[in-house]
Amino acid sequence: MLEHMNSVFLEEATDLLENLEGQLLTLEENPQDSETISAVFRAMHTIKGSSAMFGFDGVSKFTHQIESTFDLVRNGLVPVTHELINLTLTARDHIRDLLNVNPVPPDMQKISDKIVADFQSYVAPYKQEEDKTGAQNSNANQNEPAKNNNNEDSDIDSKSTKETTWRIMFRPSAGIMLNGTRPALLIKELNELGTATVVPFYENLPALSDIDPEQCYFSWDVILTTEKSENDIKDVFIFLDNDSKLTLEKIDIGSTGNKKIGEILIDRHEINREELDNLITQQKKLGQLLVENTSISKQQIQSALAEQEHITKIISAGNKTSATPSQPANQSIRVNSEKLDQLIDLVGEMVTFNARLGQLSQDLKLPQLTSLSELGERLILSLRDTSMDMRMLPIGSIFSRFRRLVRDLSNELGKNIELVTEGADTELDKTVIEKLNDPLVHLIRNAVDHGVEMPDVRKASGKNPQGTVKLSAKHAGAFVLISISDDGAGINREKVKKKAIDKGIIKASDELTDTEIDELIFRPGFSTAAKVSDISGRGVGMDVVKKNITALGGTVAIESNPGHGSTFILKIPLTLAIIEGMLVSIGANKYVIPLTNIEECLEYNPEDKDKNAICTHITARGEFLPCINMRKYFEIEDEIPKNLQVVVVNDQNSKIGIVVDSVIGNHQTVIKPLGKLYKNIEGLSGATILGDGSVALILDIFKLSTVIHYLEQEVSRTTVQ
Repeated sequence: MLEHMNSVFLEEATDLLENLEGQLLTLEENPQDSETISAVFRAMHTIKGSSAMFGFDGVSKFTHQIESTFDLVRNGLVPVTHELINLTLTARDHIRDLLNVNPVPPDMQKISDKIVADFQSYVAPYKQEEDKTGAQNSNANQNEPAKNNNNEDSDIDSKSTKETTWRIMFRPSAGIMLNGTRPALLIKELNELGTATVVPFYENLPALSDIDPEQCYFSWDVILTTEKSENDIKDVFIFLDNDSKLTLEKIDIGSTGNKKIGEILIDRHEINREELDNLITQQKKLGQLLVENTSISKQQIQSALAEQEHITKIISAGNKTSATPSQPANQSIRVNSEKLDQLIDLVGEMVTFNARLGQLSQDLKLPQLTSLSELGERLILSLRDTSMDMRMLPIGSIFSRFRRLVRDLSNELGKNIELVTEGADTELDKTVIEKLNDPLVHLIRNAVDHGVEMPDVRKASGKNPQGTVKLSAKHAGAFVLISISDDGAGINREKVKKKAIDKGIIKASDELTDTEIDELIFRPGFSTAAKVSDISGRGVGMDVVKKNITALGGTVAIESNPGHGSTFILKIPLTLAIIEGMLVSIGANKYVIPLTNIEECLEYNPEDKDKNAICTHITARGEFLPCINMRKYFEIEDEIPKNLQVVVVNDQNSKIGIVVDSVIGNHQTVIKPLGKLYKNIEGLSGATILGDGSVALILDIFKLSTVIHYLEQEVSRTTVQ
C-alpha cells in the first residue's frame, strides 16, 4: 500500500515539475504576469508539503528556499530576471533528480546546498534594500498621527470584496494514514488559507478498546472564506488516495446569510424540499424533527448551523462578496497506462470474437444468431470508440517539453531562437505520442543547430536576427501531419552531396534529384557538421528519426528552399490498435486495405500485355493513375481471374491503384504485429485475425506508393536509355 502511494506521489510530483517548466518559460517571456508567478509559487508549495508528507525530507527542505524566493517575487520585493529563471530551472531539474533518491546522498546534498546558496545570493541585495526601506517607513510612521480606526473597516471591506466562501466536505478513507497522509495537517493547512469554520464528524468512532491507531475514523466539513482560488484549495488535497472523497462548492453568501437551517440542508443535498415541507407542519423544533424523521444526523445539523453562523459573521464583518453557486467539479482519475493497454487488447479480442460469431451466423443461417451478432457488433464498436478516446492525448503534452530544449540549445550556441507551436490540441494515441518524443527531439536539435543561422549572419542577409522554429500538427484522415520547420539557410545540397561522396554513400558520377539529395541526410552515420560537439557531428539522429517513424507506420518528407529554411513533415497514424479496413482477396489469400486511404473501387479488365506487368496504368475519372499488380508484386502463381478490380487509394500526396482479385467488404481490423520473418517485407504493415480464424495481412499504402513511383522512374530511365 505504501509503495503504491509513493508511486502516486512520484507521478503527481513529476506532472507538477513538467507544468512548472512551462510556467517558468512563460514567466521569462512575461515577467510581470502575476498569475504565472502565483502558479510557480503554488507548485513549489505543493511539492514542499507533499514531499514532507511522504518522507522525502531532502526535497522538502530544498524546495523551501525556492518557495521563499517566489513568495518575495509575488509580493513585489524581488524581480523576475533571466538569472532567476535559470536558477529556478536548475532547481527544478535537481528536484526531479532528488525524487529518484531517498535519503539524499552526500554528493547530491552538496548540489542542493550550492543551488540554495545561489538563491540566497540572488535574493540578498533585494532583501537589504527592503530592510532599508522598511526602517525608513518605520521612522516616518512614528512621526505620523494615529489613524482613525474607521479606516480599518474600509480596508476590510476593500479586501473582503476579493474573497469567496467555499463549502468543503472532506471524507478521508479509513486507510488514508497508511500512506503517510495526516488528515489533521490538511485541515490545518485549510485554516491557513483564510477564515475557516471546521466541523468534525466522529459518528464512526468505535469504543476505545476497539480503536486501530492506523485507521482514520473522522471526517470534516469546512466552511472557508478566502482570497485563494479553487486550485489553491484543491492543491491542499492533491495527493489524496482514490478512496477518499472531496467535494468543493461555492456558497452564495448574499442569500445564504438569510436562509434557515432547512434551506441550507437543501443546498447541501441532504434533504429535499418535499421532506422539509412535510416536517414543518409538525409542532416540534425543526432540528429534532430532522433527526427523528430523516437520515440526517445531529452532526449534520451542527454542520449546517456552523455554516449559517459562519456566513452571518462574514456578512456582519462587511463582506459583500456574492459568488455564483456551482455544482461540484467533474472529477477525473489517474489510470495506469498498462490498464488502458489491457483494455484495448480485450476490445481487440472481442472484435475478433464477434467476427467469428458473424461468420458462424452466416454459415448456419440462423436469424436469431445473426441478430445477436449485429447487436454485438454495435456494442463493440461503441466500446471500441470509447476505449480509443480514453487513449487519445493532445500532442501538446509533448510540445511543451521542447520549449526548454530550444531555449537551452539557443543559449549554448549563442543564437536567438523562438519556438512557435500550432495545433497543440491535435489528439493522438498515447502509445504513438510516447514514441514520437525521440524523433522530434532530433529534428528540433537539427533545426536549431544546422538550420537557423547565427544572429550576425541572419542580419547580414537581411533577416530578423531572431530565428524561428515552428512545430505544428493537424489531422489528415486517419493520420496526423507534424511539421518541424525553420526559417534558416535551408539544406546546402552541394555540401550534402560532397559529404556523401566522401563517405562512399554515392558515386561522383551519380545524378540525383533534389529530393534524393535531401534523403541522404537520413543515412546512418551521415553528418555535415564541421566538428563533433555535444549537440551534433556524430552522425546519429536523423537515421534514428526515419527508423522510428517508419516503425510507427509513418513517413518522413523534406521540403527545403535554400536561403529560406527547411520543413520536415512526419505523417503518423492516429492509432496502432484498431482500424476500419477493406477486405480483399489476392489469389487464395486475403488482405486488408485501411479504409481511410480508399477513394473508390473499380472493375478492371487488363489487356493481355498488362496481365503480367507489375506496374500498369488506368484512367479513372479523367486521371491517369499508376497501378501496382499485387499478384505480380507478391509473386502469386494462381490462375488469374477474368475480371479483376482496382482499389484506388490516396497516400495524401497522390493517388495510385491497387490491383486485386476481388473486393470482399468492410472489416473491423485489430492490428497485430508481424513476426520477425515478415516484418521487413515492403508493402506490409501488420496482420489481423479473420472471423474463420485465418490470418489476413494489412497492406502498407505508403510503402506501396513509394514502390510504384520507384518502378515508374525505373521504367522511364530504361525507356530513355
